[in-house]
Amino acid sequence: MKEGPAPKFSPPKASIRNIFSRLPTSIWVLGFGSLFMDSSSELIHSLLPLFMTSVLGASMVVVGVIEGIAEATAAITKVFSGIISDYFKKRKLLVILGYGLAAVTKPLFPLATSIGWVFTARFLDRIGKGIRGAPRDALVADITPAELRGAAYGLRQSLDTVGAVIGPVLAVVLMVQFANNIKTALWFAVIPAFITVLLLVIGIREPERGERGLKHLAPLTFADIKRLSLRYWLIVLLGAVFTLARFSEAFLVLRARDVGLAIGYVPVVMIVMNLVYAFAAYPAGIASDRINPRSLLIAGLITLVASDLLLATAAAMPWQVLAGAGLWGLHMGLTQGLFSKLLADAAPLGLRGTAFGVFNLVSGVALLLASTIAGLLWTLLGAPATFFAGAVFAGLTALGVMAYRPPRAT
Repeated sequence: MKEGPAPKFSPPKASIRNIFSRLPTSIWVLGFGSLFMDSSSELIHSLLPLFMTSVLGASMVVVGVIEGIAEATAAITKVFSGIISDYFKKRKLLVILGYGLAAVTKPLFPLATSIGWVFTARFLDRIGKGIRGAPRDALVADITPAELRGAAYGLRQSLDTVGAVIGPVLAVVLMVQFANNIKTALWFAVIPAFITVLLLVIGIREPERGERGLKHLAPLTFADIKRLSLRYWLIVLLGAVFTLARFSEAFLVLRARDVGLAIGYVPVVMIVMNLVYAFAAYPAGIASDRINPRSLLIAGLITLVASDLLLATAAAMPWQVLAGAGLWGLHMGLTQGLFSKLLADAAPLGLRGTAFGVFNLVSGVALLLASTIAGLLWTLLGAPATFFAGAVFAGLTALGVMAYRPPRAT
């Protein structure tokens, strides 16, 4: 039987203000919790590559391996936390535990005296991220009406990214204030991290079992994994390929330093990236509720290609690195909330935590591979090779998305 004509996507019927008012309070609490924690984490992350290379003497390969392992650790942990949150049908405790562990690791960074110490702190911090990630994303789906999921994920991501702007801004101010003393600047990341934990303990309301269809769900079993559809696994595969097309943002920081930006102003590259990301994520989330997701994915990949090309050809022009970082942020805004929405829509109600966990595991392994390759290319062939390779892979991925046609209904 021939497939009917593609459905037309209707224009938005509600204003952004109406959407704001319809989103549950807990979405805002999760968003502001992410804002404070990301301001803490990005203060550290915008200085950490410089700390590892200029203070502790790490090579680019070591930076790539540490960043890749850190993100892969978070991804692996998300599988277990997602499954646990599905089994007990309780997500708030895991969310708070994950943010709490991340908070207690923040003092370890300024105390570090070796690469091994940094690796340990980064490892524990990412375990915290892994514990909270899948339960938090599943909780967003649990408490948000289906027609507002894209907006909810976009809002949380926008607020998260506002924090990712604040962190590097603080890093620049602190580096100027304390004469480029990185360790002193890192200490200021501790305060917003603990504010996050307090905010979540007080403000998060988890839905009761009788809400949104949760009442009749039986405890999770391993056999339930079979309920994850082919559509879901295709999204997982697409997410992995997409992740291979990019690598850790640590290389953006190192590229800024490589082209001659003064060490105290290197965090500006993260400010630009995250500022664009913050402005793009919420509108892109609203758009994902109304237009074909393929269009957003292709737009994100094309933007990533442009970003990589600018970063590869920057030479001694810091403005070009900043422009490339801005496009990097735009591609993140167009795609990251979209993947969360696609997963929430494809996963069965009782398997949302598991679905997000598995997705993040596969994407984390892909990020480990991508970051390790990026470090090797930088070391062997120079910084431009790293970004040219990213552009080629992102371009091939875009061609694959454009060429793919879902099977016709029969």
